Amino acid sequence: MGVVIRSMLWGAAAGTLLMGTLMTILELTIPSDKPSPVLATIIAVLFLALVVGGVPGAVIGTAVGFVRRSTQRPPAPRPVYAPPHPQRPYDMWSDLVERCAESTRRVAAAVQTVPNSPAKEWLQRISEQLAKELDDVRGIAQLGRALGAVDRQHPVYQRLLKATHDFHQFENEVGRVALQMFDHPELDEARTHLEVLEKQLPQLST
Repeated sequence: MGVVIRSMLWGAAAGTLLMGTLMTILELTIPSDKPSPVLATIIAVLFLALVVGGVPGAVIGTAVGFVRRSTQRPPAPRPVYAPPHPQRPYDMWSDLVERCAESTRRVAAAVQTVPNSPAKEWLQRISEQLAKELDDVRGIAQLGRALGAVDRQHPVYQRLLKATHDFHQFENEVGRVALQMFDHPELDEARTHLEVLEKQLPQLST
């Protein structure tokens, strides 16, 4: 129930009660030459109390309810000023690092699809080795930033570009071997493919 309706009902009840009490006191204290029947007196008191006290009380209560409702409204939130985020300058090193990271994630996801077997465990170790090589990729990129190199012909950039190519090529090879292991998951069948794949791992730290 709303604040206005509650205030109106309380006002009507208070006005009726107050006026009814006052008229009852007057009826009992002022003697009358012709006493009215008790039932008629009660009905008359209730009617007059409702009209004279209840109606004005309801009006006053309604006004009070509108005032209370207006004071209870939460203030509108003030817009918070947020300074614009500074745009990061283009970083050609991060682009190449992210390409290698994507290849590493795709290789790990491809390994998980292979049926469980000793051959899969071998393939997982190869995938973990690739993830370690990713640290070297980040180190090469950090070297390029430290030197302030911006020329794409810079030897550091060319080294990182080759690493990106090697990671992508290795990703394709893992996909090919994983597909063959679906049909031949046995270690003896997959051994040759895994040995070749292990030799093709990007070796950036050497």
